[in-house]
Amino acid sequence: MSTSTYAVRDGMTMLRRNLKRMQRYPAMTVSVVAMPILMLLLFVYVFGDALGNGIGLDTASGARKEYTNYVAPGIILMAATSCAVATSVAVCMDMTEGIINRFRTMPIARSSVLVGHVIGSVIQAMISLVLVIGIALAVGFRPNASLVEWLAAAGLLALLSFALTWISAAIGLGSQTVEAASNTPMPLTFLPFLGSAVVTPDSMPTVLRWFAEYQPFTPINETLRGLLLGTEIGNDAWTALAWCVGLALLGFLWARSLYSRTAKH
Repeated sequence: MSTSTYAVRDGMTMLRRNLKRMQRYPAMTVSVVAMPILMLLLFVYVFGDALGNGIGLDTASGARKEYTNYVAPGIILMAATSCAVATSVAVCMDMTEGIINRFRTMPIARSSVLVGHVIGSVIQAMISLVLVIGIALAVGFRPNASLVEWLAAAGLLALLSFALTWISAAIGLGSQTVEAASNTPMPLTFLPFLGSAVVTPDSMPTVLRWFAEYQPFTPINETLRGLLLGTEIGNDAWTALAWCVGLALLGFLWARSLYSRTAKH
């Protein structure tokens, strides 16, 4: 077999390892799914009417109903970012428990360890997204997307998850403790709330509005909202793709550098 074939085989082996670990320790997966669901219920049933009226969604169908459609894409985006914490913790555990050193003594592709973590986390993220979307539909989210638009939205979320898991893998490699690996990626989970996920940037103070308009999650959220609800996307789609590709490249290079550095020690 060729070198690339061995690398793919080793990567699939590491993927199976990580999927089995997710099955044995479901607490992290549950926590990853629970947070976006709780936030969805909070914003729909507690703040729905107030925020819906505040951003001008008071229509004949009711502010809460309209606001549910507005906030659901942002919560779905939050679910995609939440898996970053799980990736960082899993990679840090491998580093601190010494299993990485064992892998380095084995005749396997060096890249397979991180690839297994990343692909496993993307699968975990997509499963979480299905659950969160199901809850969103149950509380009143009513998308009008076609099959092609749903597939495009799924592709965007998968690409975002792929990018963030590489960044989280790098954070896990650089963390000295599991606690640090768990806390450091948390801003990635809540950064969508400083964009257009909960309210429109126009309703924010000037400095925060500027940040919301130019941070990466706003164009991603607006693209997702446009695909699912038919709102205008404009140039946000290209900006969203550029951010996802850029973050993936950054995370990959960062993780590879840290992994190579630790291999020399």
